[in-house]
Amino acid sequence: MSKPFSVNTNRFDPYKSYRFLVYFGQSTAPVAAVSKVTAIKRSSEPIEYKEGGNAIILKGLGRTKYEAITMERGITYDTDFQDWADYAQKLDKGAPATSLKNLRREIRIELLNEAGVPVHRYLIHRCWVSEYQALPDLDAGGSAIALEHIKVENEGWEKDLTLTEQAET
Repeated sequence: MSKPFSVNTNRFDPYKSYRFLVYFGQSTAPVAAVSKVTAIKRSSEPIEYKEGGNAIILKGLGRTKYEAITMERGITYDTDFQDWADYAQKLDKGAPATSLKNLRREIRIELLNEAGVPVHRYLIHRCWVSEYQALPDLDAGGSAIALEHIKVENEGWEKDLTLTEQAET
């Protein structure tokens, strides 16, 4: 006969993917109503080469590429997405605006545990909006929520290890 079910207090449950917050820059307030963030992903190109006398093709580390991140939310009165997307599009007498200081931003994405406490934080560096969808296809016969989204290019990311260390203690 098998043993009765018991709770393992040392078990580490995976975190829920729907409990997260997104912050732009150094803001202490999260971006309103973000409902979806695509994967934070990077990949490196392998460089194949041969050494003299060795019949095996060796592989070295090539350039690293950071994938774009898409954020989605229901349309609200909050203009964070649109304002940021507009920085790259504002024209000054037919040419891009000379002051693009607000074009690139840092983003923080925090994963929360069931108690709503941040347990993982990712810092995404030098982000800018490459695609902005202000309004989806409109369908009077549908029942979907109107969503806006931005696609954000970035130049790297890192996991904030200080938050993880605090969460474990």
